[in-house]
Amino acid sequence: MDKKDKKDEIILQQLEVIQTLTEHNLRRMGTDFWGAPPAPEAKAPKEPGGTAPASSQEKPNAPEAPQAAGGTAGPQKEASPPEKLEDLQMELDSYIGLSAVKKEVRNLIDLVKIHQLREKNGLPVTELSLHMVFSGSPGTGKTTIARLMARIFHSLGILSKGQLVEVDRAGLVAGYVGQTALKTKKAVEKALGGVLFIDEAYALNSSSGNDFGQEAIDTILKAMEDHRDDLVVIAAGYDELMDRFIHSNPGLESRFNRFLHFEDYSPEELLEIFKMRCGKGCYELEEDAAGLVRDFLREENRDPESFGNARGVRNVFERILVCQANRLAGQENVTREDLMKLTAADVLAARGREAAKPGAEEGV
Repeated sequence: MDKKDKKDEIILQQLEVIQTLTEHNLRRMGTDFWGAPPAPEAKAPKEPGGTAPASSQEKPNAPEAPQAAGGTAGPQKEASPPEKLEDLQMELDSYIGLSAVKKEVRNLIDLVKIHQLREKNGLPVTELSLHMVFSGSPGTGKTTIARLMARIFHSLGILSKGQLVEVDRAGLVAGYVGQTALKTKKAVEKALGGVLFIDEAYALNSSSGNDFGQEAIDTILKAMEDHRDDLVVIAAGYDELMDRFIHSNPGLESRFNRFLHFEDYSPEELLEIFKMRCGKGCYELEEDAAGLVRDFLREENRDPESFGNARGVRNVFERILVCQANRLAGQENVTREDLMKLTAADVLAARGREAAKPGAEEGV
C-alpha cells in the first residue's frame, strides 16, 4: 500500500468516526431535552402510613422526541387502566394512623364525585382546584398518600394516567440562566396525566437575589394554568415553612387552597408499623418484647426530626435484626423458628442494654 492509499484509508476512518459521533450526539440531544424512558422496575410493596422504598417510586415514561418538522410526536406508552375506587378506599383505610388525612381524602373524593354529577346534569359548577399542600414531619406518609391520590384521581377520570413524579429543588433548579425553566418543564412533562410531588417545596423560595428557584416557581405556576385539566401539583414539607412558602407568593396562594396536615405517629401506631414490618419479613415478635419495642421507639422519637416516624421504625427494625443475627450466630443449631423469632434480648441489645439474668433480683 502506497502512501496515498494509506492516507485515503486514514481519512475514511476519520470520517466514519466523525459520522458515528455526530449521530450519537444528535441522539443525546433528543434524550437530554425530552427525557429517555426509564427501564421497567419491579414494584415493591408499599408500607401503609410510611414511605415506599425508593425502587417502588413510579417513574412514568417521558414523551418521545417529535418527528421531523410538521410531523406528530411518537407514540407514548399507554396508561394503566383505572383501578376500582372501592379498592383504593380500602387501601386508604388499611393505612396505620392518618385519621385526619383519611377524612380529608374521603371528603375530597365525595366533592369530586358530586362535582362530576352536577356537570353531567348540566348544572353550574365552580372551578375545582385539586392542587394541595401536605405538611408534617418526615416519615408521616406524605409521599404514600400523594401516590394514592394520583391513583384515585385516575380512577375518578380526572387524571389520564395517574402516575406520581417526585422532585425536590435539585430536580427543578439549574445553575445557569434559562436552564431552570427547561429542567422544570421536563419534570412537568413527565408528570402530565398525574401528580407532580414537590418535596421540601419551600427550598425553592430563597432570599438570595440571584437564585433560580423563583424561575422554577413561575414555570410551575404557568404549567398549573396551562394543564389544569390533566395535572395536579402537591407541595410538601414542614408545617411552618410550607405556610410561609405558600403565603410568600400571590400565585401560590391562589392555586394551593387545600391543606392536609400529617400528624406524627403515636408510640402505639409506631409499634403497629413495626409489627407490620415483622409480618412482611416473616418475623415473630415475642409477646414480652412488644413493650420493649414500644419503649425503644418512644425513646428514639424524642427528636422527631432525626427519628423520622415510619422511617425511624425501619431503622430500629434493622438494628434489632442485627442483634438477632449476632445472637443466632453463636448457636450451634439454628431452626426455622429461631430465624423467625425476635426476642426481648434482641431488643435490649439494640438499645445497648443487657437482659436481666434469670432469677436475678434488683439490688443483689
